[in-house]
Amino acid sequence: MSSEATSRAWLKSPALRFLILALALAALFCLCLCTGAVPIGVGEVVAVLLGKGSEIARNIVLEARLPMTLTSCCCGMALSVAGLLLQTTFRNPLAGPSILGVSTGASLGVAIVMMGAGGWLSSIFGVAAGSRIAIISGAALGAGGVIMILLAFSQSVKSATMLLIVGIMIGYLASAFVSLLNFFAPAQIVKDFSIWGMGSFMGVTGSDLPLFCTLSLIVSVSTLTLIKPLNAMLLGDRYASSLGYNPKSVRTLLLLCSGALTAIATAFCGPVGFIGLAVPHMARIFFSTSHHAVLLPATIVMGGAVGLLCAWMCVCPSSIGVLPLGAVTPVIGVPVIIYVIVARKRLNYFN
Repeated sequence: MSSEATSRAWLKSPALRFLILALALAALFCLCLCTGAVPIGVGEVVAVLLGKGSEIARNIVLEARLPMTLTSCCCGMALSVAGLLLQTTFRNPLAGPSILGVSTGASLGVAIVMMGAGGWLSSIFGVAAGSRIAIISGAALGAGGVIMILLAFSQSVKSATMLLIVGIMIGYLASAFVSLLNFFAPAQIVKDFSIWGMGSFMGVTGSDLPLFCTLSLIVSVSTLTLIKPLNAMLLGDRYASSLGYNPKSVRTLLLLCSGALTAIATAFCGPVGFIGLAVPHMARIFFSTSHHAVLLPATIVMGGAVGLLCAWMCVCPSSIGVLPLGAVTPVIGVPVIIYVIVARKRLNYFN
């Protein structure tokens, strides 16, 4: 093979694209640590991470920016992997973590904790309704409840499309209950719930960070063991059955993994839209493949990079404060989804 042909092959290789993606992830990680109301240079950030630097810089970087940066990276990974699993399960480019009602179920759990069960929590457990532990617990229980309902339906509903519709209906029902609770709740509680509903990477404290990062990373990385069944499911139930896979069992496992990832992210960061829907498509387009041996690790890395990009966009206009996460993610996600819809036949990922 000539040197020119070798160069072309290297330029098209997944290894080079992974290298570019890893460099982008590292650059965005550093950018998030340096950006904020108080500008801190790269040298000072490195000094702080090495245990040196000024006391002010250490407090800002270690207590505020580093938790936010790690949270955004892990949350982006978790939601992106969840979106890829769902898109493959249903062979639908518009399937995402919020489409099955898991995010809405988490919102319902938080709404119940903040608006309906405040006095009960305080009297029995001594936990304030608006406390961090109450919100995380409510979101986790609400999302977990929806996952259990979906898993129960998956045992009797054979069609992936019908199961998708069931998830959408559960989401609508949970949203209706949230609206009722909002209607009867005091104005201040409604305002607090609305702020939580915008999503944020800055709510994970130092004490919560190890648990959140450990859970999201373990579940995200463990999905790499599902590459073969994911490739089989991508070609349809009959093909998966011919390879010895039980489509119903595989679908149940994928629902459990995607639901767990969505529940973890939503419990700690609130509802975060578009990342799980858009990032798998970005990975497919960037790597020009739908083979999960490449696509799944690419989605993990790209999800972390997009999460960091969203975090940086939230803190970039430091003079006006931190922007709501829910106002930033559509800026990245909507153009990607529109492009996928317009160019779906040419992309040909699910046909």
